[in-house]
Amino acid sequence: MTTSLGAKIKRHRQEKGYSLDKLAELTDSSKSYIWELENRDARKPSGEKLTRIAQALEVTTDYLLDESEEPGDAVLKEAFFRKFSKLAPDDQAKINQMIDMWGKKD
Repeated sequence: MTTSLGAKIKRHRQEKGYSLDKLAELTDSSKSYIWELENRDARKPSGEKLTRIAQALEVTTDYLLDESEEPGDAVLKEAFFRKFSKLAPDDQAKINQMIDMWGKKD
């Protein structure tokens, strides 16, 4: 089953509880631009806009452009790693410590 770019943006926006205004704010776009992306397949965002949208929705640009319906494991891991990479070094260290602790439970 194929899923359009607009349908993916809308579904992930709604899953995150974002209004059109909120996603527009997070991506430095207008509300009407986001609405057009979601509802008019003819509209294609620039690479920069697509990247901002993907980051706000915590998916990858590849996933948004691919017509598959669900993000795969690799997409989710890449999106997580991008978020992790933007954290302060102290926060990254804390997360690494948590992962190490969980790994010792075996």
